[in-house]
Amino acid sequence: MKVHIIGGGNLGVSIALGLTRFSKGHQITVTRRNTTSILYLEELGVTVSKDNKHNIQEADVIILTIKPYQVSTVLAEILPVISNKVIASGVSGLSIESLQNKIGESNSAIRIMPNIAAQFGASATCIAFNEKHAIQAQNVVDLFQDLGTAPIIDEKLMDAATVLAASGTAFALRYIRASMQAGIEIGFDWKTALAISAQTVKGAAEMIMEENIHPEQLIDRVTTPQGCTIAGLNEMEMHGFSSSLIRGIKTSLKQIKG
Repeated sequence: MKVHIIGGGNLGVSIALGLTRFSKGHQITVTRRNTTSILYLEELGVTVSKDNKHNIQEADVIILTIKPYQVSTVLAEILPVISNKVIASGVSGLSIESLQNKIGESNSAIRIMPNIAAQFGASATCIAFNEKHAIQAQNVVDLFQDLGTAPIIDEKLMDAATVLAASGTAFALRYIRASMQAGIEIGFDWKTALAISAQTVKGAAEMIMEENIHPEQLIDRVTTPQGCTIAGLNEMEMHGFSSSLIRGIKTSLKQIKG
């Protein structure tokens, strides 16, 4: 596929890097007004341009990874030179209906919510679309399945997906940081504590993904009666470990919905 990414920030670059590493054979273009910081992508075979219209007529899918306030300007640039294109929007808060109205019926609006783990093939990219564009959307789904998982969801859950899958990256990293800090307190240097904490989280996630079972079933495997693990879990819960995380996620969702 010919993939045209408009917006060479953290997310757009992460998608481009992921495609070069885990989904071979695509022709990728990334556009950004100031390309200085992303010119290294050219060494990976990615075309980098300051012109949003560069080779866009040949694109099979156009991915928008821009800020909401940039949408009107960018679409005004590209719409006069494109038709019959699949436009996958990672723009927070931009509904399928609103995007479709902007791009016209000759193009297909798809809504996506990837995260920056795409560059490691580990993004949870939620995707929503109107049923009439199901065939066009399948190409987008296939593309992002190479970069992790790509669940198809109802669009009304897209704000929730933003919090759970995108903001959730920061929440998981904060847990790793706290675990690292605890590791330092119990005797490790920070690098060793970080390596252990990060690998442990990765291992836990891989077990969940591989076995597809409830987390508590796996927790039961590593807790023994009167053991250190259950003692630590109970202490965390007494201080609001689960409830604070749930409240944080719900607060983030309220912030999105205004």
